[in-house]
Amino acid sequence: MRHQLPHDTYRALQDAKLTELALYAKELCPEAAVEASPLQYEDEDGHILVFPPPGLSEAEEERIEHALCERSAEILVQTGLFIPCAVLDASAR
Repeated sequence: MRHQLPHDTYRALQDAKLTELALYAKELCPEAAVEASPLQYEDEDGHILVFPPPGLSEAEEERIEHALCERSAEILVQTGLFIPCAVLDASAR
């Protein structure tokens, strides 16, 4: 994707989609700490890390991660931007 758009257009789209995913993560789990990074690794166009509060059930963490990954896949299909998302233990921060 980044090779098909002018640099400024790519950066604006990247920023918009990172913001969209970060806000969606906060909507799914308002108590979570959310980190959105535009750093690119290999074929990534950035990434989202979510650190839920201690005590959140594993099932709830999986629900959040699944929802974020679905939204990320939609963004990939719509824009070509690959922005992986992960829900991590707060101790990994």
